[in-house]
Amino acid sequence: MNLRQTTWWENASTDEIHHRQGIILSHFLKNRVLPFTRHYQNVFKAAGLEAQDIQSTDDLTKVPFTGKAELSETRDFVIVPDEALLKKQWSTIKLALRHGSKGAKRLLERELRPIFMTSTTGRSSASIPFLYTQHDLDRLETSGRRLMQVCSSKPEHRHINAFPFAPHLAFWQAHYAGLGFNTFTLSTGGGKTMGTDGNVRVISKLNPDAIIAMPTFLYHMLQEAAEQNVQWTNLKSLVLGGEKVPEGMRRKLRELCANIGARHVSIMSTYGFTEAKIAWSECPAPEGQVSGGFHIYPDMGFVEVIDPATGERVPDGQPGEIVFTQLDARGSIVLRYRTGDLIENGITYEPCPYCGRTCPRLLGKISRVADIHHLNLDKLKGTLVDFNQLEHLIDDTPGIGAWQIEIRKHNDDPLDVDELIVHAVGLNGTKNLKETIKHRFQQKVEITPNAIELHSWKEMRKLQGVGKELKEQKVIDHRPKGDQS
Repeated sequence: MNLRQTTWWENASTDEIHHRQGIILSHFLKNRVLPFTRHYQNVFKAAGLEAQDIQSTDDLTKVPFTGKAELSETRDFVIVPDEALLKKQWSTIKLALRHGSKGAKRLLERELRPIFMTSTTGRSSASIPFLYTQHDLDRLETSGRRLMQVCSSKPEHRHINAFPFAPHLAFWQAHYAGLGFNTFTLSTGGGKTMGTDGNVRVISKLNPDAIIAMPTFLYHMLQEAAEQNVQWTNLKSLVLGGEKVPEGMRRKLRELCANIGARHVSIMSTYGFTEAKIAWSECPAPEGQVSGGFHIYPDMGFVEVIDPATGERVPDGQPGEIVFTQLDARGSIVLRYRTGDLIENGITYEPCPYCGRTCPRLLGKISRVADIHHLNLDKLKGTLVDFNQLEHLIDDTPGIGAWQIEIRKHNDDPLDVDELIVHAVGLNGTKNLKETIKHRFQQKVEITPNAIELHSWKEMRKLQGVGKELKEQKVIDHRPKGDQS
């Protein structure tokens, strides 16, 4: 399959999508996964399954889920071919007949030899490496080109990639998007490399059409640009990744863009994770309209949404946990991987109301199970606190510029109760911000911050680690490690 020429994903019917996915999946399992991937050899054997038992994506329900904990055995998830077995496969014989033995060997090495790696961030557990072959890098370039297309970019546009230089998917997906779309893309390395001010200077010189970045860093960068009274009048698009993007954050970004002369800017969020080895984007939605959702490439991966309690698939349009299966990847691969991400409005195969594409789309807010913490806010009982909800609540609070939630122990005593502190910067002209924040908490959630501390922009940038951390610190847990959950 030549991914560079694959365009059917944009306008195929649901039946055609599932039919094609079944063919790709069956070939993938038969020729690459089960012969050469130790983990799934063991999984299929334990379940009494063989490759021919999985002929469609519906048949995948026979396959047990893959959990995050299992990924620690990294090599077991890598396609490691047995040379003798590989030579006997009909696909290898055809390559040899067509290209000769040396040509076939070169093509197979390009397809199967790991040459690149990204890794998980390791925030909640040990960092997990994921390996890529040249085949995977071709896929990353193809998915990047599609990101540009879904975001309505143009090859003549100038792009800034402000993700941090790191072996993480976000940076490399943006890098390969520029290559795949054959467009000018300058990678600044984010704040950790050039600093916020350095990014502002280079962007002011380049006057780009689009900026690709993490929302919190981009917000601070736009704030600094506004303080310097620079004008980025050519700016048309902000493409955001690595963090949730509540409507309040989108509103503030639009306001800052207007302050620097960019009055009609499309803001699009992306969704991706290390284990997928690709990322997806929203298409531009008219201002004031809800997102059209994350547009999934059905030839590269299969997404299902399950009830996190029962593991059963839920109907289209219903909330649940996102489960991902690689299709036609190499290097490190996963089948039925439970992401721990909850999608608010599920998946749909209906045409996008804005761009008309019929590829599957994930709809609504995405929240992470890992962002639900157990807090002992009093001596009598513990409380489950959904920090996904708190982030949206604070971002949507009028008058807040930037913020951080801190969890700590009262008096720094490991045996005492937990405390929740809200750190915030007020926008110009904001009055009674502490009272506003307290009132919002009382309205929307069943807890009240133990303290609300107001800061200057400089102090907040230091608290969040802007220009120092790979990802700005919006929620920070200062409790002893054993109490964090």
